[in-house]
Amino acid sequence: MERHFCSDNASGVCPEVMNALVQVNQGHTASYGNDALSQTTEMLIRKELGRECAVYFVYNGTAANTLACKAALKSFESIICPDTAHIVTHEVGAPVNATGSKMLTVPATEGKITAEQIRRAYADETYWGPHATRPRLVSITQSTEWGTLYSLEELADIKQACNELNLLLHVDGCRLYNAAAALGCSLAELCEHVDILSLGGTKNGLMFGEALVFFDQSAADGFLHLRKQGLQLHSKMRFISAQFQALFTNRLWYKNAHHANEMAKRLAEGLSQINGIELLHPVQTNQVFVTMPEAMAKALIRAVPFYPNGPALDVYRFVTSFDTCPEEIETLLEAARKEVS
Repeated sequence: MERHFCSDNASGVCPEVMNALVQVNQGHTASYGNDALSQTTEMLIRKELGRECAVYFVYNGTAANTLACKAALKSFESIICPDTAHIVTHEVGAPVNATGSKMLTVPATEGKITAEQIRRAYADETYWGPHATRPRLVSITQSTEWGTLYSLEELADIKQACNELNLLLHVDGCRLYNAAAALGCSLAELCEHVDILSLGGTKNGLMFGEALVFFDQSAADGFLHLRKQGLQLHSKMRFISAQFQALFTNRLWYKNAHHANEMAKRLAEGLSQINGIELLHPVQTNQVFVTMPEAMAKALIRAVPFYPNGPALDVYRFVTSFDTCPEEIETLLEAARKEVS
């Protein structure tokens, strides 16, 4: 069976989650989230996130991000986000298509933007008053598209800017667990300043399913209707909620994410010692970005698949998962050493 470093989406389902799916596949129960398991799972997530919030399960991350924007925005309002944000680069314009809202992209440094950049983007856009859009939402990713982290202090600074400007803070948390594991903090600490959260699942061992979490519950007004209209209301909801229950039991989310992070560190250390390969960004979570000659990359991809990171042919991405093994890393490193020799 092929194993590779293309994406944590390529991994299978972790055993605890698969077992939960088998166990819940018994008998009949209420549909559309009205079953007891879905309701107790929502409470379990609220407890882990540390404060009252509304939790809604959806199928995938693009839907979570898009519906977060749709719930928060009027068509004349806009989104401030990094120019590397997934909602800009890899979601086919879905948030803009759904909302009619403009995206105000800010140049990111290693995937991150600052509170001061948010203030400047807001000032530049609102200068023209009713002739321009009204910024309403800031969207950032934790961990970022480059695998880097916003510290708790940076998040607090960003939230302070949002409060000053009457902006909501949305976090794309498809790899939120990796960030918490790397920072050594709880999910509650990591979400302290967040208004709307796209809470990941599939990148951390689920078969399918994400969650959209509204800490600012005023933004969730009408969301039961919006989720249905957005084609994201799963009739057999227990099959999503059972997976999240497994993920949030005995800190399975931490176990999976911590292992993926540790495997990425191991991979990065090995790659950095090979001539011709250089790390592009600090390796803080489960993504490793490097530069290497194209010929070397093509040879390595034949041995253990991974992806180029866009059109720049000398930049490549490796992603580790909950089930990445040291032996797989050594296979890749040995292939790289042979290529150099």
